[in-house]
Amino acid sequence: MNSNEATRAVAPIGFLDPDDAFTRRFVDRPFFRTSLERIDVYDVPDVDLRSYSGLVVSSQIDQEHLFRHRRQIRSYLDKGGVVAFSGHLSTEWLPGAGRFVPKSIDSHDQYTVVEAVSHPVFDGVEMGDLTAHRGVSGFFARGHNPPPEGATVVLRLRDGEPIVYVDEATTAGTVFVHSGNDLVTLGRRSSTASRIPGQLLSWMRSVSTLESESTGTGGDRA
Repeated sequence: MNSNEATRAVAPIGFLDPDDAFTRRFVDRPFFRTSLERIDVYDVPDVDLRSYSGLVVSSQIDQEHLFRHRRQIRSYLDKGGVVAFSGHLSTEWLPGAGRFVPKSIDSHDQYTVVEAVSHPVFDGVEMGDLTAHRGVSGFFARGHNPPPEGATVVLRLRDGEPIVYVDEATTAGTVFVHSGNDLVTLGRRSSTASRIPGQLLSWMRSVSTLESESTGTGGDRA
């Protein structure tokens, strides 16, 4: 392994942290301390994002702040980075992503999660474990962030709304969007949903191509 390959192999995945009450509980958990590197969102202008193989963005993030620094996010993606966002998009800081559209329902059955295509992040995950948590539906998604043309819809609601998609068309990098609460917090669930945090980070590392120019190789984005 040459020095560039070694650098890519150990490059951390950053967690853009708004340091609010919700995420503060998460960053104290062992999974976070061993798997992610905290980045205060307000330090982003002074951070070289290229030192991270991927970025996980909290659902509680200050989207107005990210909108002001959207060119930095775009530049990171255009160099082959990976951004995974869970939440309701309210500003156009993430390339290609549309603003959140809440779902009006007549029955909680309309929150049923359906697999559109298989994907490594959800390998071995039962859709029923995403649809309901502790007997309540709607935790996973109550609407959708409209994807851009060319994106791949991974999960949808029963009526067809795309609630998880992967966009490899808008930039030279990869964007993963989920329209619900933070996927990286699901590790403590006593269901197959607990597989998601580790599988998400593994997939992000595998598709990151930030070192492709210097090594002559890149990740498998399929």
